[in-house]
Amino acid sequence: MNQEARIDYLNDYLLKENPNVKDNFNEYKTDTVDEKLVLFRGLCNVRKPEPVTERFIEIQDAFLSQLNRERKLTLLEDLQAIQPQLYLWQGDITSLAVDVIVNAANSNFLGCTEANHDCIDNMIHTRSGVQLRLDCDALIKAQGRKEPMGKAKITEAYNLPSNYIIHTVGPYIDERGISTLKESLLASSYRSCLTLADEHNQGTIAFCCISTGEFNFPNERAAEIAIQTVKEYLNRTGSKINVIFNVFKDVDLQTYQRQLGTEE
Repeated sequence: MNQEARIDYLNDYLLKENPNVKDNFNEYKTDTVDEKLVLFRGLCNVRKPEPVTERFIEIQDAFLSQLNRERKLTLLEDLQAIQPQLYLWQGDITSLAVDVIVNAANSNFLGCTEANHDCIDNMIHTRSGVQLRLDCDALIKAQGRKEPMGKAKITEAYNLPSNYIIHTVGPYIDERGISTLKESLLASSYRSCLTLADEHNQGTIAFCCISTGEFNFPNERAAEIAIQTVKEYLNRTGSKINVIFNVFKDVDLQTYQRQLGTEE
């Protein structure tokens, strides 16, 4: 079965599974594999965490695995440390073939449920596969409440090139602005992720810019807290974990370059 046959099967399954969503996707073009992938992503985004057949998992995993093989992946060995154990890299975090990547989750912990929304939570869940939402749903149900800010949970990465995903809910900044509490919660997210990675004996962790996107934390202060918290953790614990600060936007790249002393 080639990639187009796989994506046709997946989209047909998802549309038949929940006919009520079909009208929401009528305007989606499906002439090419790339267009069909957009439809697949949207259907997965709005899908509730319900079981799927083994056949669906088999075909989905084959499709997503080949997507990874067809794009450039980045390993730690491809990067150069800018300070001991610290790296800076700009790109799509789902293309990092490292031990752990960090997902900036929401308190519902089920991934972004807006079709094709341009956020990291959306892309990580799409590229990983529907198993990730099922795992996150099980974690939330087990603890009996939404995920609090500043904590972290670990899951498999499934079809991503990383081994694990650590999910953390950073603080949301509203019209009241930054507070000492919100700053401490952001720092707690970084510490919680590092602690969890070390508890699972992971050698490399890649952090996204937690809370700076949809959660409105100012980029400059968020980067300062991230760098300071990571350095303090490494010094205090003696951890040997390598830390990648992953940025996507140019503004974040420039901010981290400036604060890490690598600005050209």
